[in-house]
Amino acid sequence: MALGLLWAAGAAAQSPPPAAAQAAPTGAAAGPYKLRIVGGLAGLNQYTRKEEPFWNKELARLSNGRFEAEIVPFDRAGVPGSEMLRLLQLGVVPFGTTLMSSFTAQHPEYTAPDLAGLNPDIATLKTTLAAFRPFLEKALRDQHGVEALAIYVYPAQVVFCKKPLRNLSELSGRRIRVSSSTQADFVGALGGVPVLTGFAQIVPSLTAGNTECAITGTMSGNTLGLASLTSHVHALPITWGLAVFGANQTAWSALPPDLRALLRRELPRLEAAIWEESERETAEGMACNQGAPSCTAGTKGRMVVVPVSPQDDRGRQDILSATVLPRWVQRCGARCADIWNQTIGPVRGLVATAPSGK
Repeated sequence: MALGLLWAAGAAAQSPPPAAAQAAPTGAAAGPYKLRIVGGLAGLNQYTRKEEPFWNKELARLSNGRFEAEIVPFDRAGVPGSEMLRLLQLGVVPFGTTLMSSFTAQHPEYTAPDLAGLNPDIATLKTTLAAFRPFLEKALRDQHGVEALAIYVYPAQVVFCKKPLRNLSELSGRRIRVSSSTQADFVGALGGVPVLTGFAQIVPSLTAGNTECAITGTMSGNTLGLASLTSHVHALPITWGLAVFGANQTAWSALPPDLRALLRRELPRLEAAIWEESERETAEGMACNQGAPSCTAGTKGRMVVVPVSPQDDRGRQDILSATVLPRWVQRCGARCADIWNQTIGPVRGLVATAPSGK
C-alpha cells in the first residue's frame, strides 16, 4: 500500500458519511459505514487470528452489517514504522497500529514499560503496563491528538544460540543480534557484543557467522528455522513487544456515536484475546523448539531450553537497575526519570536518578 493510498484511506475514513448512511436504520438501502485500519505485524498469529478477523468479519456481525472495515498490516502499508505516530497525528492514517519500540528516537519516554530485563513474565508486564498506561494515554491524547484504543503485546523475545549455554553469564564475548537500544544495553552489560540487525537478517547473519546468537520471539524464531540453526534457547524474556492501536482524534470524533460505543466495548476484548494469544504462543514456541508433544503449530526441533536460574534472575535485576534503566534515562532526560518514578518505579521498587547537569 503506497503512501498515496494511505492518504486516500485517511481521507475516506475521516469524511462524514452520507446522511442516509449516517441515519439509515438496519436493513435500509444505504451501504455500511466503512473504516480503513492499519493493523499489526503481518504473518503473526496476533494479526492473522485476532486483528484481521475482528475487523474483516466480527465488526460487521456485531453491528448487524451497519459497520465494516478493511485492514492492512502496518509493515505492508508502505510507510516506516517510525512514522506511524506522526501519520496518526496528521490524520493520514486515521486508525493505525504502531510498535512502541518505534518511539525510541523521538519519544523514548513511551518505551518505558518494555525495557530489557524489566518484565520476566507476562504477569509482571501486565502490572508494569497498568502503572504506565494512564500517563501514556494522556500524553498521546494531549501531545499528539491520538486516542489510544488498545495496547497489544507480542510473544517473549528470548536468546537463541548456536553453541551450548548454561546461563546468561556465558553470553559474554558472543556476538548477539538485538533489535533495540535497550536490548543492546542488556547484552552489553552481560559482556556480549550487540549487533543491531533487522528481523529478515537473523538467519543470514547466523549462517554467515556474523552473529552467534539472536534475540527474537519464541515462535517467530521457530518459524525462521532457528530450531535447526541454533542449539540452545534461554527461557528468560529479555523484552516482549508492545504496540498501540490508536485513532486520530478528529477521525474518532467523527464516527457515529454507536460505532464509538461498540469499539469502546469490543476493543478491550480484542486486546485481552491478543494478550492470551501471545502468552500461549510464547509457551508453544518454546515447546516446539525443544520438540515437546504439546507443539502443534510450529516445527519440532531438538533444542535445549535453558531454564532461568536464581543466578540469572539476580543478574537480570542487577543489569536492569545498574545499566538498562540509567542508560534509558540518559537518552531520555530528567523528565523521563520523573515519569518513571511516578508510574512504573513504585510498582517495580526501582528509582530512576536524573542525569547530572540536566
